[in-house]
Amino acid sequence: MTLLQIMPEDAPQTVRVRTDDLDVIRKELLRIGVRLARWHAARRLPADADDTTVMKAYKSHIDHLSAEGGYRIVDIVRMTPPPTDTGQGRQTCPAREKFLQEHVHDDDLVRFLVAGTGCFYLHVAGQVYAVLCTTGDLLSVPGRTPHWFDAGARPNCTAIRFFQRAERSATRFLPDGIASRFPTCDDLLATPGN
Repeated sequence: MTLLQIMPEDAPQTVRVRTDDLDVIRKELLRIGVRLARWHAARRLPADADDTTVMKAYKSHIDHLSAEGGYRIVDIVRMTPPPTDTGQGRQTCPAREKFLQEHVHDDDLVRFLVAGTGCFYLHVAGQVYAVLCTTGDLLSVPGRTPHWFDAGARPNCTAIRFFQRAERSATRFLPDGIASRFPTCDDLLATPGN
């Protein structure tokens, strides 16, 4: 279930908007220049599909989006819990810690969730937009938008990433630590009403 929760940057406990209505989510995100779409695979994918199989299944979507947005590099990233994962707390996955820090980069942030769940937090105009994406969601965020990402304490997601430049733009981490004050992906999933 795709979900949007909007909170003031200075009051994370205050929820201004919380909805799983795709039309409302799209409308709210368009106000800040962010696009949310849904893709369907050309054929059913096995859970253990390799990168080549995934790319073939979404080839027409990938080709269209790459031409439309000038994306030159397309790759796949997978986040999985470490083999010794205990499932306890924020410290279980080192890759998670990196993505949990607010950062910016010059390129657009364009991600398609092939499988799993992940939450993109967008810090725009004094608010934080927590966009909980699930399998089939494509999120396009303009470059230089402050953001962070969380796939939960036991991450299990696969995403196709799009880049406009062959040499990826440098990630600049922001110093204020705002991300630690907001609900995690697991918190959003555990909130009643999901």
